[in-house]
Amino acid sequence: MNFELNVVAFQQQTCGAIYYLLFTFYNLIKLMAIKLAGLRTEKTSELKIENQSSIDLPKGAEENIRKIFAHLPTEHQRGLEKIRLVDFINNPQLKNSPVPIKGDLPGLYHPKIQNKNAWLEIAIGALLQPTENFGKRWMAKTSFKSNLAGLIFSLVGQHYYLTLRHSVKKGSLEPQIRQYAQKNLKEWSEKQADNSKRAKFFKPLRPYMERWAKWLNKKAAAQKKT
Repeated sequence: MNFELNVVAFQQQTCGAIYYLLFTFYNLIKLMAIKLAGLRTEKTSELKIENQSSIDLPKGAEENIRKIFAHLPTEHQRGLEKIRLVDFINNPQLKNSPVPIKGDLPGLYHPKIQNKNAWLEIAIGALLQPTENFGKRWMAKTSFKSNLAGLIFSLVGQHYYLTLRHSVKKGSLEPQIRQYAQKNLKEWSEKQADNSKRAKFFKPLRPYMERWAKWLNKKAAAQKKT
């Protein structure tokens, strides 16, 4: 009888010890996951903005850049170190590009090289067009925020699909990146327009305006071919 009681007591103690170990292990894993998540968030939030441009930026431009990045998932930005603002992009490697580049390049993605993390370069001169006439400068300034958002979404899309989505084939990269930028720009624009009276007024007309824009794009593409 005493032997059976000792066996039962031993089993209870063993089960208790196993439960304690499992509970401790679970809490340890949970704590590590929280710390890792905090490190990833902190690393993404520390994206540097280097303003090397001599062109005056619109009011709140750097704050808008951070808000645009905040719209994107943090995992899509993993590995990006900084975003550099310059007057115009002057990269010697672009001279040997097989595809001729017309006009000023608005942005450029610099992939990771050895110990240097990936980073983005944005040409403020290409977005604001300070050397053009008054009409073009005014149009560029009024559309600066949306053009900047579209450009950032496109550059982050390049980073995401080139470094983090290895399953995407090389031939389908361009349409995937374009779709990524268009999707995020549309969602971002809708959020920006939530409290806009003008947007609420034009919202019922949006489908017709989008069809009209597509028709104009097709017509312009057809004229280029002829």
